[in-house]
Amino acid sequence: MNKTRNHILLVDDEASIRDPLGRYLERQGFRVTEAADAKIAREVLAGFDIDIVLLDIMMPGEDGLSLTRSLAETGGPPVILLTAKSEETDRIVGLEIGADDYVVKPFSPRELVARIKVVLRRGSNGGRVIQTAGTVFHFEGWQLRTGEQQLIDPSGVLVPLSSGEYRLLEALVERPGHVLNRDQLLDLTRGRVAGPFDRAVDNQISRLRRKIEPDAKEPSYIKTIWGGGYRFSVEVRRD
Repeated sequence: MNKTRNHILLVDDEASIRDPLGRYLERQGFRVTEAADAKIAREVLAGFDIDIVLLDIMMPGEDGLSLTRSLAETGGPPVILLTAKSEETDRIVGLEIGADDYVVKPFSPRELVARIKVVLRRGSNGGRVIQTAGTVFHFEGWQLRTGEQQLIDPSGVLVPLSSGEYRLLEALVERPGHVLNRDQLLDLTRGRVAGPFDRAVDNQISRLRRKIEPDAKEPSYIKTIWGGGYRFSVEVRRD
């Protein structure tokens, strides 16, 4: 299959948004496949190699949050949510369950392309580890590469992280042995979920544990400090 262009799956039930946006992305050098609902999107995902999904939240039938959750749980491609201004709670939930970013309608297509490129640069490299300048944190055979914003497991395989998961893990490995409460983690990660939505931290911690811990039910890397927060409890070496 021709992989000279990144393949975007654009999912939105409004043709007035989907069609012109698809044409714009094509002009920017992307390959674009459009879907009007989650059912069609799942068929496309089953039949094509998709690099990133642009996904409307509010759609008839299965909504965008349900599809986002499914992709996060099955290791699917990264997701950027397309949301309305009134959907703040849904945006928070979307980030919690694994979306990589969001843009609010009406949005600038140029800004969207910039965000697409950031997400693709961070994690969608076909499983290849690409080395660029930056700090490399080593722990228990794992590597967190800040230059590429990539997590590499002990066998050398690239592990996909959402933007929130990456920022949270980086904050923890930079301060091994220190107890960080939720407010500190929100400040350090500078995520869009800052404010009263501290459960986003707990959900991201849970997802990180499932990805890196030998036993996520009995975590030994990211420990919960009751009444305090979280502590990265293994030795970290940095290059």
